[in-house]
Amino acid sequence: MPSFDEVLKEAGEFGRFQKRVFFLLSQTGITFSSLFASVVFLGRASDNFWCRIPGAAELSKRCGWTLEEERNFTVLPLHLGNKSSSGECERLDIAWDDSVSCASPLAHYGNHSAGHLPLTTCHDNWVYEQPHSSLISEYNLVCGNAWMLDLSQAILNLGFLTGAFALGYAADRYGRILIYLLSCLGVGICGIIVAFAPNFTVFLIFRFLQGVFGKGTWMTCYVIVTEIVGSDQRIVGIVIQMFFTLGIMILPGIAYLIPTWQGIELAISLPNFLFLLYYWVVPESPRWLLTRKKGEKALKIMRNIAKHNGKFLSPHYSEITISNEEVSNPSFLDLVRTPQMRRCTLILMYAWFTSALIYQGLVMRLGIVGGNLYLDFFISGAVELPAAFLIIVTIDRIGRRLPFAISNIVAGIACLITAFLPEDIPWLKMTVAMLGRLSITIAFEVVYLVNSELYPTTLRNFGVSLCSSLCDLGGIIAPFLLFRLAAIWLELPLIIFSILAVVCGILVLLLPETKGISLPETVEDVEQLSSHFGKCGKKKKHRDTNSYI
Repeated sequence: MPSFDEVLKEAGEFGRFQKRVFFLLSQTGITFSSLFASVVFLGRASDNFWCRIPGAAELSKRCGWTLEEERNFTVLPLHLGNKSSSGECERLDIAWDDSVSCASPLAHYGNHSAGHLPLTTCHDNWVYEQPHSSLISEYNLVCGNAWMLDLSQAILNLGFLTGAFALGYAADRYGRILIYLLSCLGVGICGIIVAFAPNFTVFLIFRFLQGVFGKGTWMTCYVIVTEIVGSDQRIVGIVIQMFFTLGIMILPGIAYLIPTWQGIELAISLPNFLFLLYYWVVPESPRWLLTRKKGEKALKIMRNIAKHNGKFLSPHYSEITISNEEVSNPSFLDLVRTPQMRRCTLILMYAWFTSALIYQGLVMRLGIVGGNLYLDFFISGAVELPAAFLIIVTIDRIGRRLPFAISNIVAGIACLITAFLPEDIPWLKMTVAMLGRLSITIAFEVVYLVNSELYPTTLRNFGVSLCSSLCDLGGIIAPFLLFRLAAIWLELPLIIFSILAVVCGILVLLLPETKGISLPETVEDVEQLSSHFGKCGKKKKHRDTNSYI
């Protein structure tokens, strides 16, 4: 009897049906990347704000002052008397009442108005020219509270980490499409609550949950796309990440057109409700159905795929034989129990961690060139586009392993060179740094594909989710590593990045090559992957798997 991959080839490996599903699920990349990078615009710094003196609001109303006049009466004298104070984190240690003059409110306090003014730290009562434009002005995340903005991003990454474990496990147990749809619903609902959160605590709670469900949408849609195409067409896993980059490029346009952070949050969250319509057009993964002993449903989906692709399955395909491997709920032990699985798991976990740490570190280090946040953010996203094209051109010609290794090593070398280039040739320093950014982006995108190809169907979603959770850990550590080491020596983070990347490039050479090889169905298939290449690297004929139609 033919194997599943042979039946898929007969039904069409990347026909009209798969192209439609691919295009629909790819839109998830746009919403997920917008969520991933949204803090840049949700937490835009407030340039014009100051600490209001107690009683100033009432006095301002009685005197008919504008905000600018109130600021001139409070901040300007403060700055004249104390050159180091801008009036943002400190205020005059006074209080205004009805006895204060509208024309000269500080005259009531005698000589203190011109010289050594008494100051106190501001703990609340800040005034913003644009009070609801960002998280900072909404929740007073300034001065001593500035660290709370970093906390909000760390909480989101913690949500990604939790989602990788919890929803990765759920997708392997209850189905890909079910968890995908529930995750889309969760992102949308949590996004609405985040936008209208009454306080910062509620904001953090639902920001965390939004991260959990957001990771569920991204990882599950990626696995579905990978599992419904043939082994020669799995490059679509790379192409789908171009939609992630597209989301990065669209986000500044959304932020430019929408002046408030609540509007931006709703704009990137509400589209997730549209994805619920996929219930009627995107089927469950037939590979997953086979592993759960639901052969009839898998066969029905395969016939539907063939019909939409203009193909026809032979009528004698009437029964499905599941692999002899017992279906069980996946656990971490399943990923490290056998030698090949253990090697793949540990190397992939390190590769995910390294790629995320270096990628985010380089982005933060390069910063925003020029003064236009929207344009610079757009350009920084556009830099990632060549990475996908380079992968597409090379990965099906020379394989996965070599580009994976080279991109990491080049990124490491570029970081090392950048660290020791003199500051007086900034164009060269930035060019080499951009080469490092491009190379680590390639590595970041290849690890998605390789990860999904090195795990059996019974463990694929759980394995990809678990390994990619190290990406979120790297994202949490990156800003702390970057800024703490940079305080010692500005280029020290680049030295660390260089070492991590080169070690990763060497380690990934120990992974088996998966070019042109059918997705493994069982752990035994993974253990046999190393036998596909002899001493000269010649690919051996792939044996049939045990899952038949």
